[in-house]
Amino acid sequence: MSTMWQGCLADTDYFETRSSSGRDYGVWVTTPPQYDPTVADTPVVYVLDANWTVGMTAPLIVTQLDPMQAIRPYVQVSVGYAGEEAEHWERLRNRDLVPPGEPIAEEFVDAVESRVGTGTMTREQAAAYLAELRDTRGDLFLDFLTDDLHPRIERDYGTARDGHGLFGYSYGGLFSLYAWLTRSTFFESIGAGSPGIVSEDSQVFALLRAMGDTLPATKLHLTFNEQEFLGDMAVYQNLAKNTATFLHHLTSRDGSVTSALLRETHVTGLQASFLSYLRTCRAQ
Repeated sequence: MSTMWQGCLADTDYFETRSSSGRDYGVWVTTPPQYDPTVADTPVVYVLDANWTVGMTAPLIVTQLDPMQAIRPYVQVSVGYAGEEAEHWERLRNRDLVPPGEPIAEEFVDAVESRVGTGTMTREQAAAYLAELRDTRGDLFLDFLTDDLHPRIERDYGTARDGHGLFGYSYGGLFSLYAWLTRSTFFESIGAGSPGIVSEDSQVFALLRAMGDTLPATKLHLTFNEQEFLGDMAVYQNLAKNTATFLHHLTSRDGSVTSALLRETHVTGLQASFLSYLRTCRAQ
């Protein structure tokens, strides 16, 4: 096991692994204080986009000791990219977190082009970023989490056989919805923060229609941000509008679905969304 990151985050191990489809990932495993894997029987919460999210979410494992609102014990497994690929996590997530066949919204392309115009992204970077969206394989990444990575976590950390959770934000939130609609029996609860439903023709709508009137039994907690509605960026306005439409379709059917509107922007909403998920789905 690599020593990278050990000591930077409390009670956190780091290792690198390859999926059965041949893709490499970096994995951060954060255990509760005084965790003993030989006697533990603790569920896992998988958190996506680790290169961005691990520093803001992993320390919140101390909520399990909060005397005012204790969170049920969990082991956090944060999944991202390793080595040279870590530098390109922002575009690689497009490949892994977006459902196969997801359309590319014009507003999204415009947002990428605006970054070229402001100098925060080169033309080459923009082309590579959009290229990943033309062959999205969220299905393969879901297989990696459940079939490749989880058996190793269960073996090495003595985790429970059930009760697991999944949390994703932005495109990670879109992936969470995709997992909920296609493979939710693996998870007890799923958190989808400001899911990247940029297109009104998103695959999640098609999957929801195909599901009929019965929703998955898995708990789903969905959050979105006030400033996404009120801001002047079309890509975030569409995201919020489509998320609200998706939620409307859910609340008109039977199912274990909760939601929260946060007073945040798309960028600042990450940690607030994760806390909202913990408090709603994993409170004792």
